[in-house]
Amino acid sequence: MSFLFGKFGCLVIGEVAQAHDGSLGTAHAFIDAIAAAGADAVKFQTHIAAAESTSREPWRVRFSPQDESRYDYWKRMEFTEEQWAGLKAHAEERGLLFLSSPFSVEAAEMLERLGMKAWKVASGEVSNPVLFEFLIGTGKPVLLSTGMSPLEEIDAAVRRVRSPLAVMQCTNAYPCPPEKLGLNLIPFFRERYGCAVGLSDHSGTIYPGLAAVTLGAEVLEVHVTLSREAFGPDVPASLTTAELRQLVEGVRFLQRALAQPVDKDAMAGEMEPLRQMFTKSVVARLDLPKGTVLAPEHLAVKKPGGGIPASRMAELIGGRLRRAVKADEALRFEDL
Repeated sequence: MSFLFGKFGCLVIGEVAQAHDGSLGTAHAFIDAIAAAGADAVKFQTHIAAAESTSREPWRVRFSPQDESRYDYWKRMEFTEEQWAGLKAHAEERGLLFLSSPFSVEAAEMLERLGMKAWKVASGEVSNPVLFEFLIGTGKPVLLSTGMSPLEEIDAAVRRVRSPLAVMQCTNAYPCPPEKLGLNLIPFFRERYGCAVGLSDHSGTIYPGLAAVTLGAEVLEVHVTLSREAFGPDVPASLTTAELRQLVEGVRFLQRALAQPVDKDAMAGEMEPLRQMFTKSVVARLDLPKGTVLAPEHLAVKKPGGGIPASRMAELIGGRLRRAVKADEALRFEDL
């Protein structure tokens, strides 16, 4: 996985899924929009209806009046191998890593012919040994989504993967509420599996992604929509391209911050010129003649710093002035 993280740091993936609604032109538009937002990768889903589904498959959410069945919907989402090759070429021209989750061995074989650099294993496919074994058999990095898997199933999947691996916390709720995000599982997976970790987020907000980065996530995947008014079941769980740009900027900001631990004492030394401007020194509250024995009513603390610090004013009480001091004049220890 180092070839990914070495280049990108935290790999930010813009997930298109079926948001293109079967339109090849819209799929290409998503590539341009995700690249313009500054993400590192674009991800699709590759469906071949006859290889993955039957006409009896139920709708997750009945949303499409033009598709008689879920099978018909998957059929409409299909692109040819040549069209997928065009999408991959376009993504790479825009500097994006091209990813697509296969949902059948036939889809995986086609994507393998196109030269996939890594596999994103969808949550529902972790328990599919035929497809899973094909993917890990290629020896390419695996991004493992865990949205519907108990720990026992994740443990078994991780044991089988011999190539670079990232285990990604995911909750299959669209949109996912805060209390089901499972951000606690990001450091848990790192400790349990000793591998890269990430978050596949369906909240429709930028907040979980930012939190995931502070928890050490090396991969962050979010669904993307071109508009909140767009058609499709995943829109409520998606970021607009403007929000994606904001997320990317936030991730990069946090990466820089986390990569540079601060030595507080060294930082305070750098701040000394400002410290003298913003802190206060002990000054005479009024004109004081030579020989005055200092009492609290003779003293005040005022800006700028650089003189006797306000924190040491008590040390001056009872001291006798060796010289006359004007009001607001900063005192020095040698004056006593």
